Amino acid sequence: MIEENWNHCQIVEKSLCGEREIDEQTFASLGVLSERLERLKEFDRAFSEVEFSSAVKNLQDKHNVVAVG
Repeated sequence: MIEENWNHCQIVEKSLCGEREIDEQTFASLGVLSERLERLKEFDRAFSEVEFSSAVKNLQDKHNVVAVG
């Protein structure tokens, strides 16, 4: 499972850095990481203030605009 998590992180990172295309795999990996972060926050309040970087939030916003539009 750790390797799978790392793969999702790498996909998002490389998409943000321009090393790979921003595509459905990027958004799927971002979705998985978002779900896991929410579960972590539910598991322990110590993680309640953990957030994605502004670059990742911007990427999420792009996906939300495409999904709605």
